[in-house]
Amino acid sequence: TDIPMFLLSRKDMQLTGQNPTLLYGYGGFNISITPSFSVSRLIFCQHLGGVVAVANIRGGGEYGEQWHKAGSLAQKQNVFDDFQAAAEYLTAQQYTSPKKIAIQGGSNGGLLVAACANQRPELFGSVLAHVGVMDMLRFHKFTIGHAWKTDFGCSEVPEEFEWLIKYSPLHNVKPGLDQHPAMLILTGDHDDRVVPLHSLKLVATLQHELGRRAWQTN
Repeated sequence: TDIPMFLLSRKDMQLTGQNPTLLYGYGGFNISITPSFSVSRLIFCQHLGGVVAVANIRGGGEYGEQWHKAGSLAQKQNVFDDFQAAAEYLTAQQYTSPKKIAIQGGSNGGLLVAACANQRPELFGSVLAHVGVMDMLRFHKFTIGHAWKTDFGCSEVPEEFEWLIKYSPLHNVKPGLDQHPAMLILTGDHDDRVVPLHSLKLVATLQHELGRRAWQTN
């Protein structure tokens, strides 16, 4: 599957493999991620020599409902595969290198970047996870989380539990041979959509599983 991606940089940017890169994605709920103006991204590119990459991965609405369905429910892993392939492309084409890639996403996109950090930690240097859905087994129990079952499924259904347990960020933090990327996890103490427990539980799990490992230096 071909995955489109918008790239922003200075015109005189050189393909050295060393450019700091911000890779952004969402991949869910039939939402299309289209180009928009951002002062912070402009400063990042113009004055810090950065590259901004926006990956239009499956799960969104960029190519209609079929594209959306290809990244939801039992097909959710396609979203993470697409995003990881975007990072691999940026490295292969000499835009950047893994240690220079920061991945960013919010809400469903927070789930995206946290899951990718667990699955392919060697691809990324840092992770910016904004108000992510991190506990895929219990999200439906809080505030409006039950409304997200249309894209995610529900752990109370045995078949759907098997989908969710495989990528739930909270349940897949495991020490490995690779450095886990540095994580900046953001939440809001009065967020009535993605409640703070998602981010707080993931922070505690990361500290417990990785914080005491001598080889984990990020």
